[in-house]
Amino acid sequence: MSSTTRITVTLPGDQVAELRKLTDNVSGYVAEAAARQIRHQLLGDDLRRHEEEHGGFSDEELAEGRAKVFGTAEDADAA
Repeated sequence: MSSTTRITVTLPGDQVAELRKLTDNVSGYVAEAAARQIRHQLLGDDLRRHEEEHGGFSDEELAEGRAKVFGTAEDADAA
């Protein structure tokens, strides 16, 4: 497990209230949200860099990528 650092974060009161309804571990919930956002940002950076070097993705490449991430209609029928 990685080390942790205590910080102070200021959030609107209504967000805090909703967080407390969702979880007893607000710190863990916020840490997961931050990790997800960081992964999203890094992936976006990688995709932009790839497109700069190799050009944009074709419709076929995009469809193949979506199928790998979300599955295909055939996959749903098989389940």
